[in-house]
Amino acid sequence: MNERRIAAVGALALMIAVGTGAFGAHALRRVASPEMVAVWQTAVLYQLVHGLGLLAIAALLPRFSSRLLPAAAWLMLIGIVLFSGSLYVLVLSGVHWLGAVTPIGGSAFIVSWLLVALAALRSR
Repeated sequence: MNERRIAAVGALALMIAVGTGAFGAHALRRVASPEMVAVWQTAVLYQLVHGLGLLAIAALLPRFSSRLLPAAAWLMLIGIVLFSGSLYVLVLSGVHWLGAVTPIGGSAFIVSWLLVALAALRSR
């Protein structure tokens, strides 16, 4: 992925996070338990942070020109889908086995930030 696509994906992730956050703050509170609303808020928070992370990667890519940054962007996107996505589906469906997918997304987030750090350290 190039910096334009990474920035576009990051902006879309942020747009979706704002929408899911609004849904959680207004509609979901009426039908879900406080515990499930908290799970939803965690999903939104991580999506927001990593959407911003994608924008940061897009901004860093021309400066560092590292192959690690596109890989980090892919891992952040995978993390958003698996971590936040599994939590959204868990809250909406009540299917608890999806909680097993969430740590895979969290691990993708961790590795993506490691790749960003390595790209920064290896740049000249």
